[in-house]
Amino acid sequence: MGVACPLGKPKLAPHHTMLSTYQGKAKILYPTDHPQVLRVFFKDSATAFNGQKQATIEGKGRLNCLITTCIFQYLQSQGIATHFLEALDDRSILVRALRIIPLEVVVRNISAGSLCKRLGIPVGQPLPQPLVEFYYKNDALGDPLVTDDHIYLLGLAVPDQLTKLRELALEINRLLRGLFRGINLILVDFKLEFGLDADGNILLADEISPDSCRLWDDRAGSLEERIMDKDRFRQDLGQIAENYQEIADRLLSIGCKTKQMGDTD
Repeated sequence: MGVACPLGKPKLAPHHTMLSTYQGKAKILYPTDHPQVLRVFFKDSATAFNGQKQATIEGKGRLNCLITTCIFQYLQSQGIATHFLEALDDRSILVRALRIIPLEVVVRNISAGSLCKRLGIPVGQPLPQPLVEFYYKNDALGDPLVTDDHIYLLGLAVPDQLTKLRELALEINRLLRGLFRGINLILVDFKLEFGLDADGNILLADEISPDSCRLWDDRAGSLEERIMDKDRFRQDLGQIAENYQEIADRLLSIGCKTKQMGDTD
């Protein structure tokens, strides 16, 4: 699965000898012999509440790698520029090296999580239109919610870039809502990250998986039964890997790379 790497096939050192360029909560970025290509390795670790809750969930890395690959290939087929190059194995992908914009872009379609806590909105309320929020990527500060003016003050992005981030986030939301609707999943909200290539172009980066999306099964009964994402870990609901596997199976059932994955209107 995957497209041929347009930058040429990089040579990879054995896994245990490779020096990581960056280790995050759920992924490790390794260098290759190509300066513009990185290897992303998906770990089985799970974290929540800014790292306060931690666990290892066997198979999670493999499933997130597969789901991310499926979704990035789909978005690329729909004209979204991403850092994804190809799937290397069942736990790793190759990506373009980017200068990451230190903002998390969150799109919300239904009220859940911190939005409900901040504004007193009940969980599960459909929003009149998709809501876009920006969070400053800074672990020491707890990734705070920021306004446009905060972003300009901190020099995180310029107005044209912020406009582009909003446009891309809303277009990706439109595509993903259609994709997930086609496999009986409701896209409640999700987080995106973006980066700049050497020419200053904005590309979608990081991952899109049940770790970064809230996904509800529209055929289940109670809210707890509907949850198929990382909230199962946050809320101690169990069956985390089983639900991730179900999402992967549904994506595979409709073909990861086709343009007919769900209705996108």
